[in-house]
Amino acid sequence: MADKSGPAASGRAPKADRPADIRNVVLVGHSGAGKTTLLEALLSTAGVTSRPGKVEEGTTISDYDDVEVRQKRSVNLTVAPVTVDDVKVNLLDTPGYADFVGELRAGLRAADAALFVVSATDGIDGRTQLLWDECAAIGTPRAVAVTKIDHPRADFNDIVEQCQAAFGEGVLPAYYPVTSGEGDNRTVRGLVGLISQRFYDYSGESRAEADPPAGLDDEIEEMRNALIEGVIQESEDETLMDRYMEGENLDPGLLIADLEAAVARGGFYPVLAVSGTQGIGVRELLEEFPRACPSPTERPLPDVTTAADKPVEGLTSDPDGPLLAEVVKTVSDPYVGRVSLMRVFSGTLRPDTVVHVCGHGLSERGHEDHDVDERVGALSVPLGKRLEPVGQAIAGDICAVAKLTQAETGDTLSSREKPLRIPPWTFPEPLLPVALRPASKSDDDKLSQAISRLAAEDITLTVEVNAETHQLVVWCMGEAHLDVITDRLATRYGVKVETGTVRIPLRETFSVPAQGFGRNVKQSGGHGEYGICRIEVEPLPSGSGLEFVDRIVGGVVPRQFIPSVEKGVRAQMESGVHSGYPLVDIRVTLYDGKAHSVDSSDMAFQKAGKLALKDAAENSQMSMLEPVEELSVLVDEEYMGAVMSDLSARRGRVIGTEALPDGRSLVKAEVPELEITRYAIDLRSLSHGTGTFSRRYLRHEPLPRQLAEKYVQEGEAGA
Repeated sequence: MADKSGPAASGRAPKADRPADIRNVVLVGHSGAGKTTLLEALLSTAGVTSRPGKVEEGTTISDYDDVEVRQKRSVNLTVAPVTVDDVKVNLLDTPGYADFVGELRAGLRAADAALFVVSATDGIDGRTQLLWDECAAIGTPRAVAVTKIDHPRADFNDIVEQCQAAFGEGVLPAYYPVTSGEGDNRTVRGLVGLISQRFYDYSGESRAEADPPAGLDDEIEEMRNALIEGVIQESEDETLMDRYMEGENLDPGLLIADLEAAVARGGFYPVLAVSGTQGIGVRELLEEFPRACPSPTERPLPDVTTAADKPVEGLTSDPDGPLLAEVVKTVSDPYVGRVSLMRVFSGTLRPDTVVHVCGHGLSERGHEDHDVDERVGALSVPLGKRLEPVGQAIAGDICAVAKLTQAETGDTLSSREKPLRIPPWTFPEPLLPVALRPASKSDDDKLSQAISRLAAEDITLTVEVNAETHQLVVWCMGEAHLDVITDRLATRYGVKVETGTVRIPLRETFSVPAQGFGRNVKQSGGHGEYGICRIEVEPLPSGSGLEFVDRIVGGVVPRQFIPSVEKGVRAQMESGVHSGYPLVDIRVTLYDGKAHSVDSSDMAFQKAGKLALKDAAENSQMSMLEPVEELSVLVDEEYMGAVMSDLSARRGRVIGTEALPDGRSLVKAEVPELEITRYAIDLRSLSHGTGTFSRRYLRHEPLPRQLAEKYVQEGEAGA
């Protein structure tokens, strides 16, 4: 990004007539880096607002949700468009906290460039570095905005070195902050443009331009030379390089043009210095969005297929092309109803038209795939919570669509005549399970409806009712995510909930063979019950279920009652025989019994089968079984030892490690599910936010006796 002066910003309603006049820029960075404060400064400088709002006062444009105001942190993706030099710039503010990574990924999907916001006081965390690598993998153009340069502890040179170490080559400052004083008396006077060698003085009431202050020549010259060399190398202009090496004084305008082109191509990453609270550097940043960020016409579209999954080639960001739009976020507005945030990739979206909606695999999250037609409601330009009606949204733009009842996050909208589909982007899997129950029993139905609505909005929230424990379990991203869920249940839907530990579905089985005798004889006048059976029970390998063997000879148990014994055994297995947990993996052999010509019946022998299984359990040694899962943990090499030690402490068995080319390691381990209910939180702490993991069920294994006794006594896992 370059250092020209004077953005032609206006506060009029942002609109664009062609894709070349649109820029979509997402602000990313760790929590507390100052993204929301920077956005407020950008909006004020562009004339959209009269003055910047403050996070502490709950007056910002982007943090408008009641939860955000109360918690004083961003939890939602929000859009704030501005107009600069007749170009519409859609600024997308994303949460920095790890629990809200779903909102971040939605912002990345809608954007064509990313501005990494890094605090001059806090530096770079592991998650920000991973996100940089992720953007690099798909060629997203990037720049860095170093915020809080006015803080007494800010060290611009040090943070630039951190950025270069974390992000790699091509990360170079385009501006240099000029300060005076030390410690608490330190102030930022302004910025020096390293290419133009002009000083933008912010010490007065308004920005002034002058020659650089004396005493900084050597430092500025060194940084300027590094910047020019980086720009020339990226431009691959050998003639320009020769001229520079020969000491020729290159035209700043030519260098600026090459720098901006390099940023748009995703090959160069300028570092800018800003103070959102004092407005320093905000104007320089704002004016470069239309110049250095690519338009939608310069970025490739996501892969597109027909509804039959056949690849579609040749689509571009053409307003006259076939309609192709995607729902990147779904929200519920108490006044408007359901609102879908939409990125239009091709064609033009207009109100009151019927479009085709393609679902593409969200059934894994509890939704069904669907291909339906739906009428588009009113279109709006979002500015935080404010929605300004518009007549259309062209290719490349972002809009809000009201009252789409069928379209969900990740769905594709296209024409009915030519249905198209965009493959879904990757969402993180929620891996923290928490049991919810209403504080009042009368709110059972309200809770079910409310949590379903929240899950429809939030792709990183999964809801299930466990068939065995009958608990309502929500799978979320972390404790902050859970706080938002419970807050919205209480304030938006009037349902107060209590959280509890998720009960793990244990099992029991026979450790050694045993015999059982079941006698169900009731003769007290009238029609009685008569069923007697003898069984042998043997343990089977994990996953075998029930194997029922008929070894009756001589008709001691009539043929029609043998299935009744099996039915009784199965029923008793479901309710358990010792601890109340289901009984699994046994072979039951029916080898003897006795019947009565009048009193024997199907029900009589079902009861006899149940009694026989209970009797066998009393005469045998039983084992509790716990589910074991395979964890695949991806972590930076420096944390691998700590992760492996932690897994061992969780009764885990490391079964393999693999070093990856990017300096990360993959650790695979088998760990009891009882030990990993909070692993999503613990791994984040252990790996400083850089670790991720996936899990899958493997089998049930014997639970150590001391733990088994605990769960038998308590009657529930995890209590």
